[in-house]
Amino acid sequence: MVRLGAVVGLVALCYLGCCAISSCDGQPDYHAALTNSLLYFEGQRSGKLPADQRVQWRGDSALADGSDHGVDLTGGYYDSGDNVKFGLPLAFTITMLSWGVAEYARPLAAAGELRNALAAVRWGADYLARAHAAEETLYVQVGDGDSDHACWQRPEDMDTPRTAYSVDASRPGSDVAAETAAALAAAAVAFRRLDPGYSATLLGHAEQLFRFAKNHRGLYHNSVPSAGKFYLSSGDEDELIWAAAWLLVATGGEEYKDFIAGDGNNAGVQSAFSWDNKFVGAQALVAKASDHHRLLAHAMCIDHSSLILEGKLPDAGNPAVMKSNLEQFLCNVAQRGGGARLSAGGMLWLQPWDNLQFVTSAAFVAAAHADHLAATGGSLRCGGGTTPPAQLLAFARSQVDYILGANPGRMSYMVGYGARFPERVHHRAASVPSIRASPGKVTCKGGFDYYDRNTPNPNVIVGAIVGGPDENDQYSDARQNYQQAEPSTVTVAPIVGVLARLLHS
Repeated sequence: MVRLGAVVGLVALCYLGCCAISSCDGQPDYHAALTNSLLYFEGQRSGKLPADQRVQWRGDSALADGSDHGVDLTGGYYDSGDNVKFGLPLAFTITMLSWGVAEYARPLAAAGELRNALAAVRWGADYLARAHAAEETLYVQVGDGDSDHACWQRPEDMDTPRTAYSVDASRPGSDVAAETAAALAAAAVAFRRLDPGYSATLLGHAEQLFRFAKNHRGLYHNSVPSAGKFYLSSGDEDELIWAAAWLLVATGGEEYKDFIAGDGNNAGVQSAFSWDNKFVGAQALVAKASDHHRLLAHAMCIDHSSLILEGKLPDAGNPAVMKSNLEQFLCNVAQRGGGARLSAGGMLWLQPWDNLQFVTSAAFVAAAHADHLAATGGSLRCGGGTTPPAQLLAFARSQVDYILGANPGRMSYMVGYGARFPERVHHRAASVPSIRASPGKVTCKGGFDYYDRNTPNPNVIVGAIVGGPDENDQYSDARQNYQQAEPSTVTVAPIVGVLARLLHS
């Protein structure tokens, strides 16, 4: 197997010949934010940490995961500020990280972050591949949410149950199986040029998981009730068409084309794109695959060959409806239509709990579709007029800038970025002294002493994006304020690609 680092170096040299980093005084430092966003994933790692781990206040954790079933379920990511590995948001995280690499590998390489982005993808993809323990068996959770939330412990100390939960043919979970298929197919696309053997392995898992999801329908929280208390699934049709779209990108296979073209559920115009609702993401991929316009020379040198399957789907029927629905979603969020609300400070607003997850995912789709429109010479059709790609990209930029400090509070909601950012993040590992600095065990209940303090966290979880301010742009920096102060991998994953893109505007 070719070593990843050497290949990434060669690819970076190729990419640097086409794209160059520039900086603008007085503008947000997108490069620093990009670096931070990838460091965050190292802070969320579970398992045996590698020799090149940069977040040094973390240590090895959960080294026996899966032992209760005789499988290796070490690795992966803790989802938010707790110590459970929830499969549905974890898989969505890897799908979005992979999409960012597939769409913006060249800008990532130019920024010197392609290696770190691929490492973030691989850490999660390796875990998901291991979790697919048999053709029709997928482990979808490690740890118990109730017992975990009753404790406040850093991952290195946790002694709560690490029960592993799975879905199979008799206890289906077509939503999480399809999302995992999407994640591994997207990761296969991200690694296709750099490590073809690894890419093929991931793709094999993805195709099996998609068949498993199609053949055994049922929502995973009915098979794993404890998951429903924390990540209740609203359905599986979005994951199935999302997975089919990624498998079409990865393989060009007729069965995936037929599934998309024949699916009667085009979902309508959505209000959000999230870990629980992937219709917008599927619509964006289908819009690219169904576009028959000639690709134009693109100054941004985005790698269209890896992601755009020109003319692979008919620009009619279900694909055409999906494309139209995507455009209306984007018109709405970009304030060129109705149905999407901005706060007074300019933040896309949907709900009080972790609102910024919807902001980063919408910004990613807006940026990616803006580039597609620019590459095909198109514009967004909004009502009776058109919105050029530059305006769509401007919306994505406005949302990122808001997160980085261009907001009424003059606060960065990315931890570790800028002069002022949240210091009392709702995050167990960050709020308890590092095991390296304080090796004595912190007990389940003893950790609440740190939780209750009003002092800044002893460890800075660099790159984390908190849930964010309320609809009035107000934010309370309190550890107990979990709705606003807890970060999540599903919030940070989409911004990686957007930041890479904005570096080259």
